[in-house]
Amino acid sequence: MTRQPRAHEPDRGAETAALFPELPPELRDLIAGVAGSSPYLKALAEKERDWLGPALSEAPETAMAAVLDEVRALEEAALAPGLRQAKRRVALLTALADLAGVWPLEAVTGALTDFADLACDRALRAAVAAESRRGKLPGGDPDDPTAGGMVALAMGKMGAHELNYSSDIDLICLFDDSRYGEEDFLEARAAFVRATRKMCATLSDITGDGYVFRTDLRLRPDAAVTPVCLPMEAAERYYESLGRTWERAAHVKARPSAGDLAAGNAYLDRLRPFIWRRHLDYAAIQDAHDMRLRIRDHKGLHGRGGLPGYDLKLGPGGIREIEFFTQTRQIIAGGRDAELRDRGTVAALRKLAAKDWVKPDHVETLIADYRAHREVEHRVQMVADQQTHALPKDDDGFDRLAALMGTDAEALKSEIAERLERVGALTEDFFAPSAPKQDPARLSEAGREIVARWRGYPALRTARAREIFERVRPELLARLERASHPDEALSHIDGFLAGLPSGVQLFSLFEANPQLLDLVVDIADVSPDLARYLARNAGVFDAVIGGSFFGDWPGAEALTEELSERLSGIGDYEQQLDAARAWAKDWHFRIGVHFLRGLVDAGTAGRHYADLAEAVVAALTGPVVAEFARKHGPPPGRGAVVVGMGSLGAARLTAASDLDLIVIYDADGQEASDGPRPLPARSYFARLTQAFVTALTAPMAEGRLYEVDMRLRPSGKQGPVATSWSGFQSYQREEAWTWEHLAQTRARPVAGDAGLAEDIAGFRAELLASPRDRAAVLGDVGEMRTRLATAKPGAGGLDAKFGPGRMMEIELLAQTGALLAGVPDRDAPAQLRAGAEALGLVPLERDDLTATYDLFWRVQAAIRLIGAAPGEAEALGAGAQRFLLSATGQETLDGLMAALSRGSERAAALIDRCLGSGGEAA
Repeated sequence: MTRQPRAHEPDRGAETAALFPELPPELRDLIAGVAGSSPYLKALAEKERDWLGPALSEAPETAMAAVLDEVRALEEAALAPGLRQAKRRVALLTALADLAGVWPLEAVTGALTDFADLACDRALRAAVAAESRRGKLPGGDPDDPTAGGMVALAMGKMGAHELNYSSDIDLICLFDDSRYGEEDFLEARAAFVRATRKMCATLSDITGDGYVFRTDLRLRPDAAVTPVCLPMEAAERYYESLGRTWERAAHVKARPSAGDLAAGNAYLDRLRPFIWRRHLDYAAIQDAHDMRLRIRDHKGLHGRGGLPGYDLKLGPGGIREIEFFTQTRQIIAGGRDAELRDRGTVAALRKLAAKDWVKPDHVETLIADYRAHREVEHRVQMVADQQTHALPKDDDGFDRLAALMGTDAEALKSEIAERLERVGALTEDFFAPSAPKQDPARLSEAGREIVARWRGYPALRTARAREIFERVRPELLARLERASHPDEALSHIDGFLAGLPSGVQLFSLFEANPQLLDLVVDIADVSPDLARYLARNAGVFDAVIGGSFFGDWPGAEALTEELSERLSGIGDYEQQLDAARAWAKDWHFRIGVHFLRGLVDAGTAGRHYADLAEAVVAALTGPVVAEFARKHGPPPGRGAVVVGMGSLGAARLTAASDLDLIVIYDADGQEASDGPRPLPARSYFARLTQAFVTALTAPMAEGRLYEVDMRLRPSGKQGPVATSWSGFQSYQREEAWTWEHLAQTRARPVAGDAGLAEDIAGFRAELLASPRDRAAVLGDVGEMRTRLATAKPGAGGLDAKFGPGRMMEIELLAQTGALLAGVPDRDAPAQLRAGAEALGLVPLERDDLTATYDLFWRVQAAIRLIGAAPGEAEALGAGAQRFLLSATGQETLDGLMAALSRGSERAAALIDRCLGSGGEAA
């Protein structure tokens, strides 16, 4: 024992303690203190005198387990009085363990909840069995372990395993209607309604033995007009179409506690999309705030006032504030992070702190104050077994409460007041929206016209959206005013708002995270295209505040593992494809934001985009093959390998790159697949490849992943979409053109059978190392360059890719050097280093080409992120120009354009010399 209550009425306490002469002095003192301050516990101790003495001679956990075992052994005829006796003993034992400090709060509430679960289960099963014995439940069996499919969901504190000392229990009673045919449905429903009423009577009726639990069924859907036990399908329909935020919050703690637990868990699993929204749900903050105000209005609890009669549960700074704070945070983020879906208040707060949703020091303060509030609440209830949360109304009541807590009244009042103030300070700002500020006064005439039309946009069509936006708008306009060209940025923001289909969620998110407004303004200041993309895909903002958005880059392997794990938990193929798209969008957005904000440079962003694409290709291979194999059997032989070509093979993509892919398979002598609808090996892999390309390119609810180009496969458009391993080898050795060997300089297996991938990589190295006719290669490449120049002459200016001496020509030269040198390097700068001697380039020329290529790459990466067409820099907006200069390391637009012009001229001259003179240095 770590604490000792005092007897508020010493004579009454001594009277009860005298009934236990066999107990040690410290236990008699405990009983005296308890009985002298709580008339209810005094009566229990005297009524259960014969049981209490022996029970206190052993550990309270042992005594509690024995009580529960007795409940399990009760005959149905003795259930009502037996449960009431057990309730007395549980109440007495938990009170003594609590007041003596033997059990912490969680052990106390856990013991009370364990008994409530068992009592409900016994009462429910007995009621359903009675209906079965009477022949009123179709197909009913009195010994059915599933109770005919009926389940009681524990809600609120019972669901969280946090029942208070004199708690009501909140239940939602349901039955699995899928077990009953249409002809039996009405009869079954009537039987379960009767069983529910019988169960409640068993628990709630006050008899000479007392009662077990007051039972409340009003949390069920539309309680005023629905029966006390609902079919699951009807409940699901209600929540899907009419469910409100408070009902979502109630289900955060929902738990099957009695009856058919498996059916209850399956039901809650089906309800998960209603409870846990996929996007961060900041609108829940306003809903929770409104709910708090309605409760306070109903109970007359506005303002803290004095402590006498203060509602410790519902008043400002009280228990409910901490629970609302926790649940609302869970609702905001729990749809994206299943680890946050903990029913327990303390456990959930700790998980929120671990995921950076709440400051750890705030969490520890709230946990300590929550536990202290709950202990005071329990002692208020122990006095007379009343379901009350009100502090005493007079000094005598406070003296009694303080005695029960082993302290004095003034110290207790001071501690409670400090806690209420502290909790209020930590939670109120989270809920209460600040008053709208005034818009900045310096809007131009054009700006005022833009702002005036916002109220007509779809995102602001509801009163709630307008109310939230009115609070956000001044901050948004203040940030726009600081943009380099405010009217231009405002115009881009206008396009963003015009494209939003709805606004409540997003505006709530901005209100809760004002720093996101800076990001939106930055993006709008750079590109209207990117702003419009955000309007269509506002869910990507979730990723910004979803945890590790600004952490270190995980790499292709970790990304593949993450996406594969996510897809493995989804049973439906179409849903897997959509999930992959949503996941990829988050990461794609992350790379773009890092690049836009200067956290990574263009080269690093290019590698990150390539890692992401590789992860998507690798992770999607499994689901695509599994879905195809379901109809046609597993892949023959060693299966197939997806080979990344072009920029993907070189691991350098932009924000808008498509994927150059080829597929190589090895049936290993197996002529056909073995499945329900077998296919010849060649047809199998051709159709599997088509299925894989569709998985990447098909427009779905979440958009498409990538455009795919397969023209680099053997024989180009005329060749099969999938090439056999033996055919690929013979083609490359005997038939391939020089341009096809050039393409192999950037080839890289990215997905599929590891052994086959290793063989392909080995063959590539062998192929590239083969002797070459230098003059023939340079002649072929020169002809290719001429054809490319005719087909894609380039636009000059900011066209980094096409035109004399620009990226495509430098890459062509780099691949030529790699082919002549027989080296495996894939990236253009590495190929230039490795192939410089074979091309006749001296180190200064090689370094100049590399630097020029890097500058063009930086321009290309920036322009693709902006979403602008290649052209003159002056056509870009001010924000886009500023970003372009930052990405390229240039100070002025004129300086950038001059550098591009000089670089392309020098590069073109070097390429002319290398290809035009057989590679000899001048």
